[in-house]
Amino acid sequence: MKEPATTDKHYLTCERNWVYFTLIWVAGFWGAYTYLLRGNVFCNAQTGNVVLMGMALGSRQWGTALYYLVPISAYILGAFVSELLPNPIKHRLSIRWDTLLILIELLGVLLLGFVPESAPVQISQVGINFLASMQYNTFRQAEGVAVATTFVTNHIRQVGVGMAKELRHLHKPDKSHRPKLMRHLGMLFFFIVGAVVGTVVCRIFLGRGIWLTMLPLVVIFLTLLHADRTTEKDLVEQKPAGH
Repeated sequence: MKEPATTDKHYLTCERNWVYFTLIWVAGFWGAYTYLLRGNVFCNAQTGNVVLMGMALGSRQWGTALYYLVPISAYILGAFVSELLPNPIKHRLSIRWDTLLILIELLGVLLLGFVPESAPVQISQVGINFLASMQYNTFRQAEGVAVATTFVTNHIRQVGVGMAKELRHLHKPDKSHRPKLMRHLGMLFFFIVGAVVGTVVCRIFLGRGIWLTMLPLVVIFLTLLHADRTTEKDLVEQKPAGH
């Protein structure tokens, strides 16, 4: 049976599609930034680091293997912090953790832009590890659809699933799968666009190019802050879907 349409009022501002599309655009930019300028690695997720640590252990390169515990630990710490802080934050500051997190990301990006090209790449890597982990753990559902805002593996899988459903329902009236398919296609699209823009900007401005991601983050922060203090002031205790 086709589910009834859900009205916008059922979703908090921090759950809006445009917020998620913007955040994954930022993540795509960060991916280009760390790969081009900070050690040819992707810091938005940790699968690669775990594989590299396993390879180092298998090759008896103990020091190298030990190093990979640093970015992995930074990612764990980001999830740990973002899991513990939401309730204390909204009770003491009367704003959502989601809002404060965007402010933290703004400050983090500002500082990363000042890191010189001669500095150890690990500084920027660990910084992105920490920010990406908190973002991934905090923003979980875009208007009812579970999504990730820092990497696209699941979005690619969901596009395949959606295409299969499209074929299966080709001559059937039920097209309820399409909104979810389009959501994942949108997330994938904006991640790619972020990576393209990040590549161009970072090649021109080097490390300071990351400051460009502050612009969309400022828009998100001001929008969420306005909602926390006005239209959603009485909903600050309501948890976003997926938590």
